[in-house]
Amino acid sequence: MADVRAFQEAVDRWAAGASGAAAAELARRLGLHTAVLLEGPSDLAAVEALAVRRGRDLAAEGVSVVPMGGAMSVGRYAELLGPAGLGLRLTGLCDERERPFYERGLERAGASRHDFFVCAADLEDELIRALGTARVEEVVRAEGDLRAWQTLLRQPAHQGRPRDQSLRRFFGTKKGRKIRYGGLLVEALDEGRVPAPLDDLFASVGYRGAKR
Repeated sequence: MADVRAFQEAVDRWAAGASGAAAAELARRLGLHTAVLLEGPSDLAAVEALAVRRGRDLAAEGVSVVPMGGAMSVGRYAELLGPAGLGLRLTGLCDERERPFYERGLERAGASRHDFFVCAADLEDELIRALGTARVEEVVRAEGDLRAWQTLLRQPAHQGRPRDQSLRRFFGTKKGRKIRYGGLLVEALDEGRVPAPLDDLFASVGYRGAKR
């Protein structure tokens, strides 16, 4: 896990203008063949939680999951990690509203847009719909966040608002909450209810056996 985090950090430094030598060396040492590009740390938490549930060690399989710090960075990360850079196969998740931006960035980098899986609004929305709002509220209660959730519901802006939209807003109202619930909601899923974009992502990086 430490090497995987080191690779992610080396790629971030490279994207910010540093040398790519450290990222290239770590990719070689880890035997990487695929990079999963995600918008941010809450998506990372969800992917890592599902990997644990399914007994997958993605790094050992040659797959690195890379949070980019925002969808607008996809062109830069695709350039560095894809055909023109480290030569890794690229896959990942994107939101429907960001699809055109992803398509342009991937095309410029010479990478396939067909290996990216689209969430209707975002991954949190997909998870809430898969679980149902009642089950999500059970998770919120179990985490000791019921009072904060009820406080948000009493706000005028949330009077009569669809429950799923209020839940999405709730997860984003406190630093770190969206990341924490990214993993918790995946853990609460029945296996047959994994949202299609997330399930398809895992199928696209099908198990090939450990590299080390």
